[in-house]
Amino acid sequence: MIKSRSWLYACSVLATIGQLPVAPQAAAQSTATTPGVFSPATVLPRPVPPYQGNLGVTPAESSKPHYPPPVVAPKGAPNVLLIMTDDVGFGTYSGFGGPVPTPAFDAVAANGLRYNRFHTTALCSPTRAALLTGRNHHSVGTGVIQELATGYPGYTSIIPKSAATIAEVLRQNGYATGWLGKNHNIPDWENSPAGPFDNWPSGLGFDYFFGFNGGETDQWAPALTENRNPVEPPANDPNYILDRDLADHAINWLRTVGTQAPDKPFFLYYAPGSGHAPHQAPREWIAKFHGQFDQGWDKLREETFARQKKLGVIPADATLTPRPPEIPAWDSLSPDAKKVAARLMEVYAATNAYSDHQIGRVIEELRAQGRLDNTIIIYIEGDNGASAEGGLNGSINQMAGLNGVPDTVANMINHLDEMGGPMSDEHYPAGFAWAMDTPFQWTKQVASHWGGTRNGMTISWPARIKARGEIRSQFGHVIDIAPTLYEAIGIPQPTEVNGVKQKPIEGTSLVYSFNNAAAPDRHTTQYFEMFANRAIYQDGWVAATHPKRLPWVAVQPFDANAFTWELYHVAKDYSEAEDLAAKEPERLKKMQAAFLKEARKYNVLPLDPSTIARMQADQRPSAFAGRQDFAFYPGPRLPDPAFPEVKNKSFTLTATVDVPREGAEGVLVTEGGRFGGWGLVMYKSKPSFIYKFFNFPGQSVRLDSQVSLAPGKHAIVVDFKYDGGGFGRGGVFTLKADGKDLAQGRIEHTVPGWFSTEGVSIGSDTGTPVAEDYRVPFPFSGALERIDLHLDIPAGRTRSSPD
Repeated sequence: MIKSRSWLYACSVLATIGQLPVAPQAAAQSTATTPGVFSPATVLPRPVPPYQGNLGVTPAESSKPHYPPPVVAPKGAPNVLLIMTDDVGFGTYSGFGGPVPTPAFDAVAANGLRYNRFHTTALCSPTRAALLTGRNHHSVGTGVIQELATGYPGYTSIIPKSAATIAEVLRQNGYATGWLGKNHNIPDWENSPAGPFDNWPSGLGFDYFFGFNGGETDQWAPALTENRNPVEPPANDPNYILDRDLADHAINWLRTVGTQAPDKPFFLYYAPGSGHAPHQAPREWIAKFHGQFDQGWDKLREETFARQKKLGVIPADATLTPRPPEIPAWDSLSPDAKKVAARLMEVYAATNAYSDHQIGRVIEELRAQGRLDNTIIIYIEGDNGASAEGGLNGSINQMAGLNGVPDTVANMINHLDEMGGPMSDEHYPAGFAWAMDTPFQWTKQVASHWGGTRNGMTISWPARIKARGEIRSQFGHVIDIAPTLYEAIGIPQPTEVNGVKQKPIEGTSLVYSFNNAAAPDRHTTQYFEMFANRAIYQDGWVAATHPKRLPWVAVQPFDANAFTWELYHVAKDYSEAEDLAAKEPERLKKMQAAFLKEARKYNVLPLDPSTIARMQADQRPSAFAGRQDFAFYPGPRLPDPAFPEVKNKSFTLTATVDVPREGAEGVLVTEGGRFGGWGLVMYKSKPSFIYKFFNFPGQSVRLDSQVSLAPGKHAIVVDFKYDGGGFGRGGVFTLKADGKDLAQGRIEHTVPGWFSTEGVSIGSDTGTPVAEDYRVPFPFSGALERIDLHLDIPAGRTRSSPD
């Protein structure tokens, strides 16, 4: 492994490269080839050419062998490093005036361009689907995150075969393709060791994948997948952290590809999830930010705004939008609340700074290999605005907040030193998320305003982009990346891929802006929608609904037609500061009609404001639908969707074990872990059952047997009687062995939606422990025959339906 160099040095190297002579601009649709090599084609895969050898009766009789010519990329085709970080707002990174130093991001900008009118969809899965396909998120079935899919065309969570990814197209045009980091684009019911795998990275055109499936994972104990297989990080290694592991794997992949096929260009999609909660970073990195956010979010917004104007990344006449009344003023907080919030922000800053440092290592590897000059680096600052999902207080167990259970300052103040480490699963307060989206209104999830959808982007390509350190203000959207790469590489947008006619690319290439800062916009209309909150951009104007559900509120029912609309002339009002709806009602009506036209065109309808309620759709595909009885066996970790839903219902779980003469201990089965979940564990032949309603004091139940099991076979049973009547209600647990009650206990509240992202472990534990009196993996030392599960639900109901 190479030793990471100082980024002061790396920046100087990039600056030096930026002074080298620039090669002439490549033709947009170059088809340069060498003899016997295929040129780019609009139909993939290309038909096998006729055999050009000669077939005699024997090899010695006029026979001449001939191999089909290989598919190679266009001559001189650039490499591509596509970087997208997670939950990072426009005003976060130093390159766009933010308080988090990001030298790798800044170096890409210094060696190329910064785009200050680039947009995403306001939520992760949709943005990523649009990024990879060049189509709007509803056009590719990803109107919301995978977990909230419904059966409408724009919301299935299934990327159609008619929208091949940029990876699939490049792979069939001679590229090596790799994906490192977050994958939040597998339909929930397909996230299983049984597949199908069409929507996994290997089915979307990627030769190699290493990372995690789902919206998030723990940096210290991640649930990892390599290609299709679960893999585990080193257990109990205090020096392990995922961001460094991702960079290590990326560097190794680049070295392998460069060694085995030095003339083959690569497409590397690098997507760390660390900006997304839980925010975690090495202690020494957190210490760098001590005291830097004690001024609070109101003052921080002002400081960031001033830096943005000084850098020129926002217009000199831009207005700083005011704090929404739903977010409290910093000065109104108690001293303890300020301490907690500032510390959580320090951790968030450290997390992003450390992530950028690891990205810098990957870029440095390209320089060391001599491949940087002909590599297009696109570094996108977030897949949506900064996240306000931590609530008004923040949380040291952010999964609780996603389940509608807010954390308290009184709880968090006692855990300041743990924040950012393996014992914390935190998220910062909404106020700091709003500050990270300076100068705009709102945050992640709010598709109607730039705070949810405007993200900074840098692009460098030393061999072709002449500019160094310049700003581009052409309107852009995440769907523009795929056509930009097609044009820059010289590959036509395919009309047919793998026998399926392709939907037209809906984005607009940004190549026209590379060497012309004054070029007029070509992407002139763009709709936005998330949870029925919506907007339409058209020729310098934006019509937008005012958010009805706050981003930190899990459930807030309302009518999709109950929104009020606002109108902004963004050609003159960069930050959407002046609402002109009352002054220009006719223009607003035309814009509303334009949104509806786009919505019908791109599968946005029906407009659905619900969130968690979408999880309960009975029509969703499920391998468990209509079944009540299941059997599982010891083996690799299972993702949560690959295990029947035990939430919000009564169930009976049975572990059939054989205890050896010397006794046994270890994990029989767990779901989730330290921050929420349950587990059946044996200590010195005594069974125990633990249910964690997150990790809040006094909110969990533990049943410990006082009787040791004798050597031999036993049936250990956990029986749960749910109170019923809705989500997250309480109930009574009974622990039994061989028909005899061992312990009983009541819990007043159960987890209604998500335990965590750790998944299910059988026969040992992965991730974090469900109880702190054992260390993972704590494999069961006896023989675990199987785990049987019976769900007490009416036949025909789905796995997600409540009792």
